[in-house]
Amino acid sequence: MYGASVYLFLISQTASISLLLSGVNPNLMFRIFKKKSKKPGELQDVQLRPVEQSGVDPLEKLLGDSRNTIGKRLKTLVSGHTDINEDLLEELETALLTADVGVKASLAIMENLRTAINNGSIKEPGALLPAVQAELYELIEPCEQFLAVDTSHKPFVILMVGINGAGKTTTIGKLAQRFKEEGLSVMLAAGDTFRAAAVEQLKSWGARNDVPVIAQGTGADSAAVIFDALESAKAREVDILIADTAGRLHTQSNLMEELKKIRRVISRVDENAPHEVMLVVDAGTGTNALNQARHFNEAVNISGITITKLDGTARGGMLFAIASELSIPIRYIGVGEAAKDLRPFDAGTFINAILPLD
Repeated sequence: MYGASVYLFLISQTASISLLLSGVNPNLMFRIFKKKSKKPGELQDVQLRPVEQSGVDPLEKLLGDSRNTIGKRLKTLVSGHTDINEDLLEELETALLTADVGVKASLAIMENLRTAINNGSIKEPGALLPAVQAELYELIEPCEQFLAVDTSHKPFVILMVGINGAGKTTTIGKLAQRFKEEGLSVMLAAGDTFRAAAVEQLKSWGARNDVPVIAQGTGADSAAVIFDALESAKAREVDILIADTAGRLHTQSNLMEELKKIRRVISRVDENAPHEVMLVVDAGTGTNALNQARHFNEAVNISGITITKLDGTARGGMLFAIASELSIPIRYIGVGEAAKDLRPFDAGTFINAILPLD
């Protein structure tokens, strides 16, 4: 087994209380609880197990394309070689790049693998898979940070941003349902005033979850709508306010400036608001999601990311690209249409699902 050990524990009672506050049911999850630092070229023994969730499909059944693109392809590649040579390593690097892992992350992984090969930690092709799995885990584990709702702030303001079609409004609806089920009161602000359909969609989610929605007419000032919603939420002592914003391309500077305006306006009511700026990206956009994250982060300082539509044709590697380039917490992943399919991101479970060793 390789280098430093990663120990897998069931969540303790103390950790359970912490996770409940952050919107995670601790009875459903295993957590990587203790990890020693890894020296260059030294490989970890990552003991990953699938999370058993009652009534919820395991991730490996939902991430078929990611599993085929990363896991199956790497297994086929390694099984086709009897020894480690430069051709194998170049093919491995290409496989990582075409899986949307990103240039920076792929180069870092390959550099560590070559060091491990040179110092004798990796001696045969079959040892490459657990080594890659360990490297991927090491890369993405720091981004496993659950969204902790601080209920001392009333309301706790979540500002949702992202381009059209990423699944932003649907994610808001699913989050509202999740928070309601945890006993928290929720209000929605229809800040996407550019599209009447977006306002109606948000109202539909509000009605479905018995959550109030503050909205104005199409073309209204988005910052004003969210300001009014924040004032209303404070008056009603609502726990969480989730504010939608207009979908926009990350290259549209005028609309990005509007996001900055929204931040300024709501900070007049609460200098700490928004308490979470969550970017929603579509996993199917591949490495373009990284460009979106860069631009939105520059404009409004993203504090968390939700990655949707991983159950579709997405190759899944873009999570590693975002982790490598930006180190922004990954809050949730979307793997289906139902509210339960918006899941808190768990690094070990995700890697086990896309790159199993059995």
